Amino acid sequence: MANLAKILKTRHQAEHSAGKLPPLMVAAERVASTVAQGVHGRRRVGQGDSFWQFRRFGASDAAQQIDWRQSAKSDHLYVRETEWEAAQSVWLWRDGSGSMDYRSARNLPTKAERAELLLLAMAALLVRGGERIALLESSARPASGRAALERITLSLVGPLAGAEASAIRNSLPPFVPLPRYGQLFVIGDFLSPLEEIDAIVRSYAAQGLKGYVLQVLDPAEESLPFAGRTRFEGLEGEGNLLVRRVETARGTYLDRIDAQIDGLKTLCRRAGWSFGGHRTDRPPESALLGAYMALSATLAR
Repeated sequence: MANLAKILKTRHQAEHSAGKLPPLMVAAERVASTVAQGVHGRRRVGQGDSFWQFRRFGASDAAQQIDWRQSAKSDHLYVRETEWEAAQSVWLWRDGSGSMDYRSARNLPTKAERAELLLLAMAALLVRGGERIALLESSARPASGRAALERITLSLVGPLAGAEASAIRNSLPPFVPLPRYGQLFVIGDFLSPLEEIDAIVRSYAAQGLKGYVLQVLDPAEESLPFAGRTRFEGLEGEGNLLVRRVETARGTYLDRIDAQIDGLKTLCRRAGWSFGGHRTDRPPESALLGAYMALSATLAR
């Protein structure tokens, strides 16, 4: 009876703790756990001596990390970071523009919902592997551990203000200076002009960063299954478009969407980045596994 009472108490505590977590985090942890069964986490040790930057001492830093020589020059404490530490960092971004709110059927998630699930599941996997993570549009520095994962979760489900809120409404990642050898994981529908996407990817690649571009599309965006008189509503202020016989435009549309996907693959390949595609009517685990394996291969170098 004592053992049973202990088990019930433990289960109650677990359920109570889980109830405090946003549903998005619970779902992402479930997806990450499924993928983690097929991969092995990596935790590296050691430090490099190539200087990257000084940053302000934070509450999560150990006192041994303080650089007293630099700190003596001002009224603040500073930590010295090396390129080895920067190389373990992965910046995450998802498209928050209006087009991501689309879904062609009520039983499907919106592209935005699937993108956030994949981003948070990736964050959970990276934390398990000992990597440092941060949202690209956030001013927070990359960090590791459970606290970093919870911070990203709160950023996804909570309101953002000012520059951060503006950044996630953009259909393309913002360009910000980042240390060499870091990684980016970016998710969106990437239906913007290819030259604009290419400019962003090349800018980051020129800094020495590697990346993974994951394109998330609704199945209707790949097949245009509609027929007859169809009204298409713009989600980003483009206005509406009425097509009297949509099937007559299907061939041209499919050629354009195929050209967009092929163009994304090409620009990623030229930059030394990886590319993956995902449809919202398919399980998220396969897309997450492919992306994580690609990122892990680069991080392991």
